[in-house]
Parts: sequence; structure tokens; C-alpha cells
Amino acid sequence: MPDRAFLAAACEAILAVAGEPVSEASLVKALGPEVTEADVREALSLVQSRHEAATSGMRLEKVAGGYRLATKPELAEFVASFLGVRAQTRLSQAALETLAIIAYRQPVTLPEINFLRGVNSSGVVRTLLERKLIRVAGRKQVVGTPLLYRTTKEFLVLLGLHSLSELPSLEELGETEAPVGS
Repeated sequence: MPDRAFLAAACEAILAVAGEPVSEASLVKALGPEVTEADVREALSLVQSRHEAATSGMRLEKVAGGYRLATKPELAEFVASFLGVRAQTRLSQAALETLAIIAYRQPVTLPEINFLRGVNSSGVVRTLLERKLIRVAGRKQVVGTPLLYRTTKEFLVLLGLHSLSELPSLEELGETEAPVGS
């Protein structure tokens, strides 16, 4: 195995310039044939340890099937100020409802979303498409062949999830709802 500290530095450099999460396989490919996924995992563990220190402004996140370096949340306002960026606009209640339906029932059609929500959701779906939180995943083979929608990698990144399997189950969500009349 190549020097662990050197591999950690190389992984950190790649993650620093990558515009999206980087998979272990991509890191192995970039670091050469003598490097294994186990070597990369060990190097990433070292990167994570370094960034957990209070003196680091970054943290290593495992999201969307890969790893990325991200600003620690307590420092985000300074970075946003430097970049002149407004705080990310929040999703409306309608967008959150629609996104939840798509996440849990994907692939799903607009008529199915409309039925579940009880209102026309075409504008909300259009907004989610523009924000790249959902994508068209084909057409359902029924009368009218409506478009099918599913969530994207950006959806996972937004929620800080590695995969859809990390979403809480519907049963778990039901346990957190307040009783009626409270």
C-alpha cells in the first residue's frame, strides 16, 4: 500500500476540486492500480479524523454514493457572505409533499401525484425539475403514457443521504406525527 498520509492528502485534494460527491471506485481509479478500495477507505478515515478537529473549517460527508468536502455548518454564513450568495431558498410545503411522494413511490406519474395530494401538482413538479431534485425516468405504459418521475443525486445531496435506503420508513415517520387534537 502507498503511504497512508500521502493517499489521504491525494484523496483530500481530489475531493477539494470535485464539483460533486466522488465514489470510492473513482478515487481508486484516479490514484492508480496499486491502490485498493480498502486503501481509499483507510485514507478517507484519516481525512475525516483531520477534519473533525475544531480547527478545521471543513468536514468529510458521505452522500449520494460518494464523498465530498463541505463547509462545517457553523461556518456556512461566512462562506455565503464571501461568495455573495443568498441563503438557499427553502422548499414550499407543496414541494416537500410532492418530493416525499416521489421519493417513497418512485417511479411515479403526475396523475398519481395529483391523486395522492388531491390537487394539481404540475407547477410544483416543474419547479422540482428545474432545481434538479427530480428527473424524468421514462413513460408508464398505460393509456396516455404519462411521464415517470424519480429523485436525483442532487436530492440525496440536499438531504445529506448516501442512498434512498437511508430514508426513514413510512412507519417511522408515522410514529413522529402528533396525535390528532393535540
